[in-house]
Amino acid sequence: MTQVNDVRDAHVETTPASTVSPWQPLSQPVFRMLWIATVVSNVGSWMSDVGINWSMLTLSADPLDIALVQAASSLPMFLFALPSGVMADIVDRRKYLLFSQLWVFIAAAGLTVLSFTGHVTPTVLLVATFLLSVGAAMSSPPFQAVVPDLVSKPELGAAVALNSLGVNISRAIGPALGGFLLSLAGPWMVFALNALSVVGVAWVLWRWRPAPSIQRLPPEHFFSAVRSGIRYVHAAPVLRNVLVRTVAFFVFGSAGWALLPLVARRELGLGPAGYGVMLACIGLGAIAGAILLPRLRQRLDADRLMVAASLTFALTMLALAFVRHVWLLNLFEFFTGFAWIAVLSTLNLGAQRSAARWVKARALAVYLTVFFGSMTAGSAIWGQIASRFGTPTSLVVATLGMVLASATVFRWKLGKDPDLNLDLSGQPLDGVEIDLPNERGPVLVSHEYIIDPHNAKAFLEAVHELRRVRRRAGAMSWAVYEDIERPGLFIETFLMGSWIEHLRQQERHTMNDLLLQSRVLAFHQGTTSPAIRYLVAPV
Repeated sequence: MTQVNDVRDAHVETTPASTVSPWQPLSQPVFRMLWIATVVSNVGSWMSDVGINWSMLTLSADPLDIALVQAASSLPMFLFALPSGVMADIVDRRKYLLFSQLWVFIAAAGLTVLSFTGHVTPTVLLVATFLLSVGAAMSSPPFQAVVPDLVSKPELGAAVALNSLGVNISRAIGPALGGFLLSLAGPWMVFALNALSVVGVAWVLWRWRPAPSIQRLPPEHFFSAVRSGIRYVHAAPVLRNVLVRTVAFFVFGSAGWALLPLVARRELGLGPAGYGVMLACIGLGAIAGAILLPRLRQRLDADRLMVAASLTFALTMLALAFVRHVWLLNLFEFFTGFAWIAVLSTLNLGAQRSAARWVKARALAVYLTVFFGSMTAGSAIWGQIASRFGTPTSLVVATLGMVLASATVFRWKLGKDPDLNLDLSGQPLDGVEIDLPNERGPVLVSHEYIIDPHNAKAFLEAVHELRRVRRRAGAMSWAVYEDIERPGLFIETFLMGSWIEHLRQQERHTMNDLLLQSRVLAFHQGTTSPAIRYLVAPV
C-alpha cells in the first residue's frame, strides 16, 4: 500500500476548478488512503445501524421507540459537535481523531459483548447508539476540517462530493451486507464487524504526518474558542444562510429516515434482508447523484439545485406514506438517495467554502450541530405523530412542511457556491508591535480616517463591510463615529476582550479581509496612514 505522505505533498494547486474531474482528489495519496479507510469504516457503521434498528423492531412494538433510535443517533451531534470542533481547532487534530476512533471501537465492542451474551434491551440499544454517535460527533468536525489540507483548492468541491459518495457507497453495501449477516448469524456479528472496521482509519491516521503548524501565540482556552467560533458564524452571512436552509430541510427530511424501518417492517412485512436492499437502493441513488452532481452544478446554481432536490425528496416521502409495492417503493428510494446527496453536498460545500482555516472545524461543527439538531428534533416529532395518528399521516405532514420550507430560497439565498479567498494573509491589518502582557484587557482599538465629505457615504458603506471582518476575527463590539468639530474625520472603534485576543485577531485576517481593508484605505486623504490607538483598561 502507498506510503502516507506529508500533507504538503498532497496540496498542489494546478488545475482550474471548472476542469477538475470528480475523481481527481483521489490522486492525492493521503486523501485517497483516508477515503478508502473511511468507506470501509462507514460500511461497518451502516451494518451496525441495520442491526440496531432491527433489534429494536424485534424488542419493541412502539413507533416512538423506533424513531428514538434515530434521535439517539442524532442527539450527540447536536450536543457535542461544537465542543469537538473547538477541540479540533486548538489541539492536534491527528491525535484527536485517533482518540475518537478508539472511543468508537470500545463502544462497538461493548455492544458486541452484550448482544452475544443476550443482555440487549431497548434501553441498551438506545445507550449504545448514543455512545457510538458520540464517537461520530468527535470525529466529524476534524475529518471535514482536514479535507482542504489534503487537496488543492480547485479540488475541494470534488473532494466534498467524493466524501458524500463514499458515505453512500457504504450505504449501498453496508445495509445489504448487514441484513444478510443479521439473518445468518444475528446482531452480534454486525456489531463485531463495526468494531473492526475502524482499525483501517486508525492505521492511516497513525501513519499520517501532517505539516506542523507554526503558532506564535499560545492556544485559545476552550470557552474562549467557543465564543470566537460562534461570533465568526454570526458575522458570516453566507454561512448563516447555509444554517437556515439546513434547518428548513432536515427538520422535515428526518421523517423519511426515522419512519423508514417502521414502513419496511410493519407496512411491507420485510425481513432484515429486504430492509437492507431498501437501504441499498438509497445508496445506489446517492452514488448516481454524486456522479451526476458536477454536471447538474453547471446548469443549476446552489439555490435551484436545493429546491429541486428538496421537492424530489418530498415526493419520495409521499411515496413512502402510500406505496406498498416493494420494488416500486425501492425505485422511489433510489431517488431519495439522489436527492439526499444533492442537498448534503450543496450545504456542506457552502459551509466549507465560507469559513476561514483558523475556525473551519468550529464553523463546520456549528453546521453539524444545526444539521443533527434538526434531525433529532424532527425524528422525535414525527415519531410522536406516527404513534398518535399513524405513519402515513406523519409522512404526509412532513412532506407538506418540506414543500413550504422550500420557500426559504426567496429570503436566505445560497447563490452560487461561494469562492471567497479565505486563505490567511500572513499580514496583520494593524501592524501592531507593542509589548503588553497577554492578559491585559479589555482593549479598545481605534482607527482614524480623514475622508473627503463628498465621499463620506461611499466610505461608510465600505467601512461597514469591515465591521464583519472585525467581528469574525473576535471583536466584541464595533462602531464608527464622525468628529463634530472636524467634518470628514471618522473614527472606527472595536473592542477586544484582551491583548492576546487582539494579537490573535491580527493572525486571522484572510486575503479577502485585506481586499476590504484596501477599499477602505482608498478613501483616506491623510498624508500618512490612518492613526491607530490602543486603549487598555487600567489594572
